[in-house]
Amino acid sequence: MQRWKLILEYDGTNFAGWQSQAAGNGVQDVVERAIMAVEGTLRRTQAAGRTDRGVHATGQVIHVDLEKPWQPFRLQEALNAWLRDLGPVSVLDVEAVPDTFHARFSAKGRAYLFRMVDRRPPLTLELGRVWRVSQDHDVARMQAAANVLLGTHDFTTFRDADCQAKSPVKTLDKFEIYRTESVFGTEIHARIQARSFLHRQVRSMMGSLSEVGRGRWGPEDVRDALEARDRKRCGPVAPSDGLYLTDVLYDDSQTQTGDDPA
Repeated sequence: MQRWKLILEYDGTNFAGWQSQAAGNGVQDVVERAIMAVEGTLRRTQAAGRTDRGVHATGQVIHVDLEKPWQPFRLQEALNAWLRDLGPVSVLDVEAVPDTFHARFSAKGRAYLFRMVDRRPPLTLELGRVWRVSQDHDVARMQAAANVLLGTHDFTTFRDADCQAKSPVKTLDKFEIYRTESVFGTEIHARIQARSFLHRQVRSMMGSLSEVGRGRWGPEDVRDALEARDRKRCGPVAPSDGLYLTDVLYDDSQTQTGDDPA
């Protein structure tokens, strides 16, 4: 058996999240159906991040153990041929890795992008892929509030009530907010990086930062909410539409193998 690392892109709009579902409408279900089609038997996958319903990915990482002697390019092409008919999922890269590599537990960091667009007309082409806010946001104030959240904190306030993590303490390594123009309108992008996140932490933080951008909150209100360690002090939770898992970080030594599976 050879372990493979796959990088996936998917539109999460009509999926019930990454994780396999009884109804078969998880991204994992679709990917494993494609793998079964090319491998001839069911092979279970492990993912770096279990994205929620409606959350997208441009850099989700999974691993899977396969028996056939695949070449990376052939495996990628075979999977994408099946995925074209199964759902909006694409395999961007395929790499043979050691058996010690684990998509989730070997990860040293995860990066997310959150997209907001300031426009009055309803979305059409980008419907479900960006959070439409029909009110101007002060990006400088949002960045000031984001800076409050950088570093190591107890993020109980920004943690979903159903979160099963053992500890609410997380370390945010990066939280950058900037404005950019697109054909769909003026967009506000937030790029956030940490080793790991709590359930719905990014969406909870972005909902509160939107309150700051609209002028309803100040950066000091975000600090007060953080220090309260009280879920009731969180602002509105942003929708999943604008959230993308963009990158998963690993040490190079974890993905290197001396074997040639071809």
